[in-house]
Amino acid sequence: MEKLHAVKFREQDFNDYYRLVSNQAVMAQITERAIPLEEAQANFEKLLVRNGLYERLGSYKIYEADTNDFVGLGHLTRSEESKEEAEIGYMILPEHWGKKYGTEVARMLIELAEQTELQKLMAIIDPANRASRKILVNQKFASEKVCEMDGLPAEILYRNL
Repeated sequence: MEKLHAVKFREQDFNDYYRLVSNQAVMAQITERAIPLEEAQANFEKLLVRNGLYERLGSYKIYEADTNDFVGLGHLTRSEESKEEAEIGYMILPEHWGKKYGTEVARMLIELAEQTELQKLMAIIDPANRASRKILVNQKFASEKVCEMDGLPAEILYRNL
């Protein structure tokens, strides 16, 4: 039985989204800073618009199946350069770290991608985030390059579907 469920974020889910992106520990290896309220509101509006574009692609609210506790976010975002490629990503609240939820979210996103015309998935991580790297490598992602993106260290990994 699955421990987690996912539904696309809706307008009424902003508080959960903000709880995640305003958490310094969560954001340390993503943006290296917590997101302030106004920026989070603008980002969430864009997220909702993207969620309306495709049936299976978008940003998902992840919650525990048994308790309905909010766990985090998983996203599958189509590339602007290629309709056959999408980025996957996930953020999990610290109280749920170590429960193997990152692995389950990655699997869920890959399964969603396999139900589309996508051919390739990409993930961008902080090279220092060994836990996230391990999750992705175990899901058959391979490192393509380590670089800098927006002034932050980044590792880009790919997986064919």
